[in-house]
Amino acid sequence: MADRPAVAVLAFENKSGDPEQDYFGDGISEDILTALSKQRWFMVIARNSSFTYKGRAVHIRQIAEELGVRYIVEGSVRKTDKTVRITAQLNDAVSGGHLWAERYDRELVDVFAVQDEITNAIAAAIEPQIHAAENFRSRRKPPASLDAWDLLMRALSHYWRVTRQDHAAAKALLARAIAIDPDYGQALSVLAVNDMFGVHLGWTELAAVAPSAEAAALKAVRCDHEDAWAHAALGSVCFSTRRLPDALSEFEQALALNPNFSLAQGYYALALSYAGRSNDSFEAAQKAIRLSPRDPSLAIYHGIAAYARFTERHYGEAIALAREAIRHRGDLTGAYRVLAVSAGMTGDGTLAEMALGELRRTQPGISLHWIATQLPWASERDREHYLEGFRRAGLQ
Repeated sequence: MADRPAVAVLAFENKSGDPEQDYFGDGISEDILTALSKQRWFMVIARNSSFTYKGRAVHIRQIAEELGVRYIVEGSVRKTDKTVRITAQLNDAVSGGHLWAERYDRELVDVFAVQDEITNAIAAAIEPQIHAAENFRSRRKPPASLDAWDLLMRALSHYWRVTRQDHAAAKALLARAIAIDPDYGQALSVLAVNDMFGVHLGWTELAAVAPSAEAAALKAVRCDHEDAWAHAALGSVCFSTRRLPDALSEFEQALALNPNFSLAQGYYALALSYAGRSNDSFEAAQKAIRLSPRDPSLAIYHGIAAYARFTERHYGEAIALAREAIRHRGDLTGAYRVLAVSAGMTGDGTLAEMALGELRRTQPGISLHWIATQLPWASERDREHYLEGFRRAGLQ
């Protein structure tokens, strides 16, 4: 197993002036610690160790050395009868830098709902920040000294960029990581997800990668059956190979293991839309957006929400959401697809022509035949609706 970075969550400081309010800050801290423990990427120090620093003026670097961690989450709570302000930040204790910080102001209509909402938001925000920091560290190492963890972090940074070139770069880095550690479940999971997303975006042929991707995903599940990424990987394989009930089941398992896993939430939304459950799909995509508003895959979630609206014939909303996806990332194949078909159905020839032009740039092999044969709809009606949108947009 490649070495994982370690994280400590300190007890949040009570700034309410009332010692009896300590329980609320402790509760927030414990919930964040529990939520982060479901992320299998890093080791989370147990509460019994990290809470020993409560109420003590100890420098973060000393805490990190004593606990053997690189990353420390700290924060504060200021609670009144009607409102609460919670601040949180993620620190790199070795460099002394702040990697992420946020402030949350809420009305206390339902104290437990507020606690859950903020806990989920903090936990979902921290994972990609640690990935980014670890990728930055790996890039400062000489190529000859890279281990499996470094290669995985580099691969993830390419995966999240969602371009054909980055897709290929991620695949090569993941192959190197697995060569070093053949039982590295996380690298196996990301390899399967990367391959299947490449299929969905038309960058690679399903038949060429499906067998190896499924083998990698199944091995990842065997390596750690409680890893949400492994189940998301297997779900992505089932989705692309037209086993939608199995795909939905795997994504639901991933989310049961880690409810803050925005990527699984986004994939779940995509599978729901192809299964004909467009309203559920839209709600799931919106949840992915809410879970992680700074997520590297945010553009994809907007694109999935756009497709869900297209399937319900809400073309204006679909266009607006597709434009939002493109605003976040200007080369997103899926968003241009939805923009093209929605413009086609509304008769906006100028917009359809622009969207098709950009789509051909990002997916040069796009054709009616590819759409009809490569995308995994459960319903022939939904497939025909999508094809009709492309015909009206001018695709041959």
